[in-house]
Amino acid sequence: MTNIEQLVAIEAIRALKARYFRALDSKDWQAFEAVFAPDLVADFRAATGVYDDTLLTHGAAAYVAGLAPVLEQVVTVHHGHTPEITIESPTTAAGVWAMEDKLWPGPGSALPFAWLHGYGHYHERYVKLDGHWHIQAIRLSRLRVDRG
Repeated sequence: MTNIEQLVAIEAIRALKARYFRALDSKDWQAFEAVFAPDLVADFRAATGVYDDTLLTHGAAAYVAGLAPVLEQVVTVHHGHTPEITIESPTTAAGVWAMEDKLWPGPGSALPFAWLHGYGHYHERYVKLDGHWHIQAIRLSRLRVDRG
């Protein structure tokens, strides 16, 4: 790939992650699922501060189907910063994003806190399918979680 092709790919992946955050926070589950490759591996086992084996999910549809009801009554704000994106081939890439999220469960939410403010990193793998980049694997590592 030329330098220009790599830069175009990096910008497309940055836009992909922007759609991820917007779709998640606006609860647009169809758009959220569309950012992922169908064979997604979502690893959030260490994301809550307590290791939980149930937070490893295979498949984009299964991941969104499990996440949507948990977050439907929760106001969320997710930010991603300072991406480190490496283009490995014309159809594969990897990235690490610094992240910050805030969650405020509403009435009826089953989440065990009144608010949460988290900090950490998204570790991702990307694949280009039918001319578009998708997140194929996502793992969240936390540096700190504050909750009330």
